[in-house]
Amino acid sequence: MAETPEHRLPPGETPMSLGIRGRCPRCGKGHIFAGFLKLAKRCDHCGLDMSFADPADGPAFFVMSIVAVPVTIFAIWLELGHEPPFWVHLLTTFPLLLVSSVLLLRPFKGWLVCSQYINKAEEGRFGTRQPPPQA
Repeated sequence: MAETPEHRLPPGETPMSLGIRGRCPRCGKGHIFAGFLKLAKRCDHCGLDMSFADPADGPAFFVMSIVAVPVTIFAIWLELGHEPPFWVHLLTTFPLLLVSSVLLLRPFKGWLVCSQYINKAEEGRFGTRQPPPQA
């Protein structure tokens, strides 16, 4: 499948590098976010319509999967090694979980939006099945 000029990334960019910085996947200069996690309606530089973007729960899934293991290991280490009262977990483990999750959500959402653009991802549709060509 050939790339159309519309779906090429700016030179030297990847969906990950653009997404982490929250930059437009078409021009690499505009912003894709209108707030912390709210997507802009259009790129403020090239005017790319962001209605194609629907990362849904993807960013949250990736972030939970990445953050859960180290935070759980820390909580187990703290509990088994020091046997602190419950309030110590509330002051250490809980903020660690929240801060690391919030810090990773925006870059992952940006990455998924840029990946959707470059891969022309869209919602799956049921259609009529075409018979295979006859040899």
